[in-house]
Amino acid sequence: MTNLASDDFSPPERHDLGSHGRELILDARNIAVDFKVEGGTVHAVEDVSFQLHKGETIALVGESGSGKSVTARTIMRLLTRRARISPKTRITLSGKDVITLSEPEMRKLRGNDLSMIFQEPMSSLNPVYTIGQQLVEILHLHNRMSRREAMARARVLLEEVQIPEPAARLRQYPHQLSGGQRQRVMIAMALANRPDVLIADEPTTALDVTVQAQILNLIKDLKAKYGMAVILITHDLTIVRQFSDYVYVMQNGRVQEHNATEALFTNPQHSYTRHLLASEPRGSARPIAANNPTVLEGKDVKVAFTLKRGGFFKPDFFELVAVDKLSLNLKKHETLGLVGESGSGKTTFGQALIRLIGNQGGEIFFDGEPIHNKDRQQMRPLRSRMQIVFQDPFASLNPRMSVRQIIEEGLIVNKLGGNSRERGDRVREALRDAGMPDTILNRFPHEFSGGQRQRLAIARAIALEPEFILLDEPTSALDLSVQAQIIELLRKLQDEKGLSYLFISHDLKVVKALCHRVMVMQYGKIVEQGPVADVLERPQTEYTSRLVRAAFEIAA
Repeated sequence: MTNLASDDFSPPERHDLGSHGRELILDARNIAVDFKVEGGTVHAVEDVSFQLHKGETIALVGESGSGKSVTARTIMRLLTRRARISPKTRITLSGKDVITLSEPEMRKLRGNDLSMIFQEPMSSLNPVYTIGQQLVEILHLHNRMSRREAMARARVLLEEVQIPEPAARLRQYPHQLSGGQRQRVMIAMALANRPDVLIADEPTTALDVTVQAQILNLIKDLKAKYGMAVILITHDLTIVRQFSDYVYVMQNGRVQEHNATEALFTNPQHSYTRHLLASEPRGSARPIAANNPTVLEGKDVKVAFTLKRGGFFKPDFFELVAVDKLSLNLKKHETLGLVGESGSGKTTFGQALIRLIGNQGGEIFFDGEPIHNKDRQQMRPLRSRMQIVFQDPFASLNPRMSVRQIIEEGLIVNKLGGNSRERGDRVREALRDAGMPDTILNRFPHEFSGGQRQRLAIARAIALEPEFILLDEPTSALDLSVQAQIIELLRKLQDEKGLSYLFISHDLKVVKALCHRVMVMQYGKIVEQGPVADVLERPQTEYTSRLVRAAFEIAA
């Protein structure tokens, strides 16, 4: 083992290099990448070195902006024209120096020797071509085979990645598949030509825990079957511990520490590694009084959609019941978790409860007042008292409006604050409450990170001084340490302002840390509910058990 200086936990070579008899397939040394931007240069990656052996998985971990994806794209030579790779950089794949290869040689290498699964499959798949056409194109690029042979091979690839009804899927377009199925198609495309090295860049970030577990176990099985080496880029430390052999921790474009997985988790050396490991959602909700009044109540709420199938001349209409006669009771100062897989009806139920969509049956009461029969105009006086924070803050914040305009808009609409000065004071107070400086009023959403944008969305909600907030997956796309900050912020605001939350999520670790009670949904029904500790530690149904195993154990 390499002797470490006390202040250096990231020597250029691995501590276990050559000690386990595996052949070295990828050796990256001194990767450094700069980007020319207006007003100067950004040093995205500085002096990163790592090694990868055949048949193993290494993980690159770190928060957003740490340089993980730029490092991966440097290996693939998929950087923009503004990027400049340092002349000292050396990347050797099976004896070939990737940096010195011509573009035609690099095209031959990509797909054959080296392949990559990207984070967002919907933006990586071409929406105007069928799944079959896109797989056939990749096979044609690297192999001499007829269209019929390529289509037969494409079907085999979809079978390998366990997509149901593969023959039918070949004729479908990306938008007709679920998120998990699209990610499987991306894996099939990446594996089409049996690469030696597979780079998986955040392959499961936006997926349900159960789908996440399936995708990761699928990559693991295919790795074992074909002897591939895998570079896994992620910010989820549970995944890293379960699936990787060796870990590189990145921060601000540098490797701060690397070690064998178990050694790094049991004895982290660098302060940043310890900070990352401490960022896993922890703690539990503070108890509330049993006699707290009810804020929101739903009784036998039903939401159904009329859908059409069949052709233009013979349409067949049928009813899809998304929320099937559900009841809910949320008390003041309480956080109630609503969990389940995508398509289980969580968001539809939440939006029906605050009358953002109509319900086809049942009763809804807010602060004891019936609201199920109120129209849009009649709901308006109640809107300031019930707010919503969405999953993607970039989509829910108007990019053309400044921070002040975004937060002040709700105050103007609801006639809160007597004049512009009073509204400005409330905007600043909301920003401070959300943990943001009050000097950013004239800045725009694109100037902030994902975590900061989510704080702006929370500031917009609390500026109206609501009693209830619907939180729809507010932490799913955030780094672990940012997740921990948002959880602490929500706890603090709840204690200071007596807020009640309905927290929709598929991340059971966050639910365990934040919620008092939890309701588990499947196919529009509640399959289990109760105090968080009871449901998550002693689940009564197989469905809940599967969700819990996927969230806390993954490989199990």
